Amino acid sequence: MGRSDPEEILPPASVKPPDGGWGWIVLLGCFVITGFSYAFPKAVSVYFKELMRDFHVGYSDTAWISSIMLAMLYGTGPVSSIMVNQFGCRPVMLVGGLLASAGMILASFTTNIIELYLTAGMLTGLGMALNFQPSLIMLGTYFDKRRPLANGLAAAGSPVFLSALSPLGQVLLEKFGWRGGFLIMGGLLLNCCTCGAVMRPLEAGMKRKMERVQDKYEAKEMLPIGDKAEEAISTTDGAKSKKTKKKQPRKGKKLLDFSIFSNRGFVIYSIAKFILVLGLFVPPILLVNYAKDIGVPDTEAAFLLSIIGFIDIFARPSCGMLAGTKWMRPHIAYLFSFAMLFNGLTDIFSARANNYTALVIFCIFFGISYGMVGALQFEVLMAIVGSQKFSSAIGLVLLIEACAVLIGPPSAGRLVDAFKNYAVIFYMAGSEVVVSSLFLGMATFCCLNQGKKPPQPEKTPSAGGGSDTEEAESDVQEVEDHAGDNHHLSHSTSTAVIIDSDAANHVAEDRSADGVEQPAGEGAMPAPGEGDSGQTVERESF
Repeated sequence: MGRSDPEEILPPASVKPPDGGWGWIVLLGCFVITGFSYAFPKAVSVYFKELMRDFHVGYSDTAWISSIMLAMLYGTGPVSSIMVNQFGCRPVMLVGGLLASAGMILASFTTNIIELYLTAGMLTGLGMALNFQPSLIMLGTYFDKRRPLANGLAAAGSPVFLSALSPLGQVLLEKFGWRGGFLIMGGLLLNCCTCGAVMRPLEAGMKRKMERVQDKYEAKEMLPIGDKAEEAISTTDGAKSKKTKKKQPRKGKKLLDFSIFSNRGFVIYSIAKFILVLGLFVPPILLVNYAKDIGVPDTEAAFLLSIIGFIDIFARPSCGMLAGTKWMRPHIAYLFSFAMLFNGLTDIFSARANNYTALVIFCIFFGISYGMVGALQFEVLMAIVGSQKFSSAIGLVLLIEACAVLIGPPSAGRLVDAFKNYAVIFYMAGSEVVVSSLFLGMATFCCLNQGKKPPQPEKTPSAGGGSDTEEAESDVQEVEDHAGDNHHLSHSTSTAVIIDSDAANHVAEDRSADGVEQPAGEGAMPAPGEGDSGQTVERESF
């Protein structure tokens, strides 16, 4: 895997996201990758009882397989960012798909629990991490105006795959055993390579190809057919390629951009996300055991998670559509804060639920709020840092989340063992989520006020009080309009040159008919450089 051209890793600011087209295929690939990344560590728990019996270990020992997968998914974020910045998204995703598949295939041949930690835990977790992060980066490069909807649809892959992989794992366990199930699951993970293959980089190369085609077309019209035309075209292409090679060394890209910590919005988001993750995953982890303790049958207790997943499937795309509206998108950070507040209050108000009906109501509201949080979390981060720095930002955020994941759920489990009271855990988890919501909302409000007040008195184009993304879009639009005007001007100039060249050819024919010897260079077509210089002068004066 060689190093890619830096321009192919992330699109330059002048390349506008298509908001459709091939982007829908990229969205489908991101849907599949998100589903595997979030649902696979939970679906593996179907095999835990068989692993406990074969390896003579306890439940906590087998639970470490899922914990290691999640820790690798979150903790290796900076590693994934460095590889994406170095090689590009598509090569990293292809390697990640191979690693994830190889981990599960090797796990089917293990003979002890430690080997499972290294294969199914670390290797598969690393492979999924190398797929998950680049897929989000590519989604952000292909969508801009429809990005909230795209993020919501991609995030829906988590509940969809969770509801599909868990029953599939049970069927595979009954027919082929846990070893055969791991082997087949490894084969399914090869689909990550297919998803990585469709992640075509949105680059300026398409723009350069169009320019070369246009230049060749103009040169063929301006020059007579023959060897001189071919030489002129090759000379033009050679000159442009030399200019491109000279510009490339100046576009060096950092492996991991720590300058994003100077962005106050990113710092606020990171702190809020750390507090959020401390309590966000605790209720669904303890819900089934909580229901069993209050006398709910095992089958009905397990069905509670299916209710959350079913509601989550519809909540994420719906929230994405809401966040993409004109009146809501400028305030998407506050919508994210509301979703977190909704989730935290749901935990707190349901702490005293003592019957199955109350738990079903809790699952409905938790599924809605959890889906809103899942649909908005990465969209808010993209809006804060922009697509150019998103690869580094998401890697650092996932590393911060990894620390919270390793602290929150294990601490909740110890508190349950100590107090034997699930209500305390729900109060604690809900309070952490509410605190993160209030911190994000208040800090964002204060920073927005500080960022908007200074530019208002100045009447400069960049002081409109808008976001960096809106300013970049306006700059891109101005460049495109200016380029369009230049194109019309250059087209009229080339037409005039063609007319002059035809007149010169007629004069040359009349002189040759009269038998007058023509001086060298007189009446000949201008060289390609002369025509280009004339167009350059007119473009510069324009």
